[in-house]
Amino acid sequence: MQVTQTLSDGLKREFKVVLPAKDLADRLAAQLEDLKDKVQIKGFRPGKVPASHLRRVYGRSVMGDLVQELVNEGNRKIIEEHKVKLAMQPEIIFPEDKEKVEAIMEARGDLEYSVKVEVLPEISVGDFSGITVTREVAEVPDAEVDEAINRMASQNKPFAPKSDGAKAASGDRVVIDFVGKIDGVPFDGGTGTDIPVDIGSGSFIPGFEDQLIGVKNGDALVITASFPDNYSAPHLAGKAATFDTTVKAVEEPGEVKIDDEFAKGFGLEDLAKLKDAIKASILNEWQSVARRKLKKQLLDALDTQYSFDLPPTLVEQEFKGIWSNVEQEMQASGKSFADEDTTEDDARADYRKIAERRVRLGLVLAEIGEQAKVQITDDELTQGVIERARQFPGQEKMVWDFYRKNPQAMAEIRAPIFEEKVIDHILASAKVTDKAVSKDELFKEEDDAEGDKPKGKKASKAKAKKDD
Repeated sequence: MQVTQTLSDGLKREFKVVLPAKDLADRLAAQLEDLKDKVQIKGFRPGKVPASHLRRVYGRSVMGDLVQELVNEGNRKIIEEHKVKLAMQPEIIFPEDKEKVEAIMEARGDLEYSVKVEVLPEISVGDFSGITVTREVAEVPDAEVDEAINRMASQNKPFAPKSDGAKAASGDRVVIDFVGKIDGVPFDGGTGTDIPVDIGSGSFIPGFEDQLIGVKNGDALVITASFPDNYSAPHLAGKAATFDTTVKAVEEPGEVKIDDEFAKGFGLEDLAKLKDAIKASILNEWQSVARRKLKKQLLDALDTQYSFDLPPTLVEQEFKGIWSNVEQEMQASGKSFADEDTTEDDARADYRKIAERRVRLGLVLAEIGEQAKVQITDDELTQGVIERARQFPGQEKMVWDFYRKNPQAMAEIRAPIFEEKVIDHILASAKVTDKAVSKDELFKEEDDAEGDKPKGKKASKAKAKKDD
């Protein structure tokens, strides 16, 4: 097999691969000879089928598999001889002439085809000691813990029926049946039975709960309210609706005593243990925010240090994913590019820059990880799958089986683990300064906390969903 490079343009390479007809015929004959002892053909004893008959019956099928095998061999030869790292799967171009194709399938002509590839750029990993980042550290005050406990108590307070004829007030719970209608016609998802409504909780659409103030057990009324413009169901967003409502119970809240017995209701030994658990949970959340902001600083620093040609196909694929999310979000919100103070062309240009940044940083992190010999252990992968399964209560086994049996899906688990370990490797050499901050400072919204939307005024609100 002869491999000849025919093009080298930036990161694009093209090769011509040729296997002479004689070698192709020899390969086919060897495949058929191996097949002779494995097939059973009526009228012939095992192993006694003439080669000519085998070729007539199985020749094209065997040749199809052989050509794929030779293509894979050619790809390996390209990688080994030319020492390239492929950015994408190679594009194989066979002759379009039917006679040439037929000659190949019958091993009468040379197997000749072209291969187009995009290669990864060479990246020279530099020293990280010059990178300076700030890690924000926030202590969880007792007041934050007390607020969380009070919120838990409020959400778990008992309710008891009010006296006969008593009217519902703000803070009460009203149990209702209702049928929602738009323009007099019931709509999907608009019917409920024995639905508890805590007046003042804001859990229903605006204006709904307020109209239950003053109702009594057994009352029937029609509630009128409008769905918000940004409602999650697009077919209901912004529409006025009526709800034929029947009141089945009016209940008033009881008092919740926050003590050791309250803590035991959450599986903790006493109130002190509950406070410790809540504080640890809040601290974990705050540290995740601090980690995200620290990572953003580090990625920004890397983005300024590295500049190289990017594989066009990788950039295009990344851009298509981003742009699809942008279009879906704008369609769901009912907004236009004009509402975002931009044009479609300008937004495309902005998001293409984001795609280029993601590809560039992805390649840099991959190269750093490879040179640092960063490895993902089986235990880390298993923990990653477990965490993903927990996101789907009741479907854990199905999620677990899906990832364990699907290597491509498992790559989705592996990638973020690998990235975080590479980030840790870089931070070990970078200069990291801790800075004590308050909760408000920690959660203060940055111009672009994730690096996943255009900077500046234009298209600043249309977000790409994928993390940097």
